Formats: sequence, C-alpha cells, structure tokens
Amino acid sequence: MSKFDASDHKNNWTDRDVELHWDRVSSIYISENNKVKNAHDQRFTESLKHLQIETAQRVLNISSRDAEADSFLKKANPKLQIINAEISQGLINEAHKANPDARQIKVDTYSKLPFENAFFDRILSLETLEHAADPIAFLNELHRVSTQNAILVLSCPPATSEIPYQIFTSIFGGHGEGPHRFPSSEEVKVMFRKTNWKLLLHKGTVLIPVGPQPVQQFGERLINAFQGSLLAECGIRQFYVCEKY
Repeated sequence: MSKFDASDHKNNWTDRDVELHWDRVSSIYISENNKVKNAHDQRFTESLKHLQIETAQRVLNISSRDAEADSFLKKANPKLQIINAEISQGLINEAHKANPDARQIKVDTYSKLPFENAFFDRILSLETLEHAADPIAFLNELHRVSTQNAILVLSCPPATSEIPYQIFTSIFGGHGEGPHRFPSSEEVKVMFRKTNWKLLLHKGTVLIPVGPQPVQQFGERLINAFQGSLLAECGIRQFYVCEKY
C-alpha cells in the first residue's frame, strides 16, 4: 500500500493560473528552450521510441506548447491525424508562427477536454501532469478520449528535480514553470492505477541536462545502466508508457 493511495492529488492552483503563466512567457518560450536544445528535443526523440507511431491513426498531443512535436510525429508517420491541444492562447499564437501547418485546439481546463469518447489511439503528454490542478481528472479525461488499448506516453519531472530546477532558474533564468508540483514516480504510478492506465514502462532520462554533448551522453548511458534505482529517479524527465484498459 502506498502513502498516496488516500490522496486526491489535487493542487492549490487552478488551470486558469497555469494558462496565465504560459501566456506571460509565450513570447520567450521558443528562444529559452533553444538554449538547452538537446535536452528539450530529447522529449520528442524518446517519445517516438514508445508510441508505436507506425501503426497509429489519431494522436492527441497535450500540452502542445509551440507544437514542435507535430513535425517529429509527421516525419515518423506522414499519414497521422494529429491534434495539438494547448491551454495557452499565447503559445498557440507562437505555434502558428513556428509551425503553421500544425492543427491546434484551445482547451480551457485539463479536467474537461473538448473531444469525443474513444477518439485517439495515441496520447502524447509531455510535461503537463505536474501543472494540472486536478491530475486525476486530467488522466481520467485522457482515458475517456482514448480508444481501447490506446498507448499513452507521458513525461514529467520527478520530485527530486524541484531543488535543481530552482537552482538552475536562479542562475540561468528561463521561461519558468509557473504553477507546478513535480510528483514522485511512486505517486504517478498510483495515479495511473486509480485512472485505469496499465503501466508498461517507467524510465528515468536526462541525468545531465546542460553542458557539452559528450557529458550529456555519458549521463544518459549512466542512467540507462541504473534504471529502477535512486539514480534513475534523479533524471529530470521521467517517462511513463501506459496502455488503456
């Protein structure tokens, strides 16, 4: 039994608060991410290893931010139907300029998505769970809009990343994370269980997010060798691959 079993996992902000943060930083979002381009783009290349995109038909990318994932997905499977869903109108506007061909839809809350039941056979959710005011409602909505046996690839930073994130931000600045709570991997797994997502794979990644590329690559080799350990939990991007049941 986990200490998180009795939790409702709710946070002390609203999805509107999250929207306002990303609106405020939307104009610098792309330029700030480009300063750590290798670590930023790792979310897309790693996701493609697990989405089984060759056999996919409809993909929901939430939150899509600048819709950069759209080009990675289309390159892997040009026949995909992709909907990029984003809570921030400011980021949607930036995405229109950077990725004008991406199909985008504005969402008002993570707790109620504007999509029909059982529509998507793939869900991509990168660094969104930690921002949702009600993570359980968000995961339930992803479950509702997914087909039977749909694949969910989700990433989020772990609780161990909070202090390193604060230090990094104080030194290097950046767009910030706004309202967020980085959950432990244990809590994320409990949330999957509560919302009927079957966990197939959990993987810690991005042990060293900055510095020379050989150093970052060494960090990845190291963390890959110690998956399931405390070291893997220190990777700033934890990936979870799930199947709907």
